[in-house]
Amino acid sequence: MVLSCAIVVTDANQLMAQIHQRMPVIITRTDYARWLDPSLTDPVEIAKLLLPYPADEMRAYPVPTRVNNAKNEGVELIQPVSAA
Repeated sequence: MVLSCAIVVTDANQLMAQIHQRMPVIITRTDYARWLDPSLTDPVEIAKLLLPYPADEMRAYPVPTRVNNAKNEGVELIQPVSAA
């Protein structure tokens, strides 16, 4: 059994570029089956799935700095806070 994972990143979309130059790849619901298809091995076709997610389908808001420590848990870590 392999117990590992990877976060695949791409260039940031317009929204995320304000925060960082890269962002995690987000696979659209319509591409879930294609992404999980073990017969998909063509690098060109795979690359088509690794594009930045549309910025107009996302939102960004400040969260507590406690998110910077993996030891911290709780729903309060994803609750918006006022910008300082």
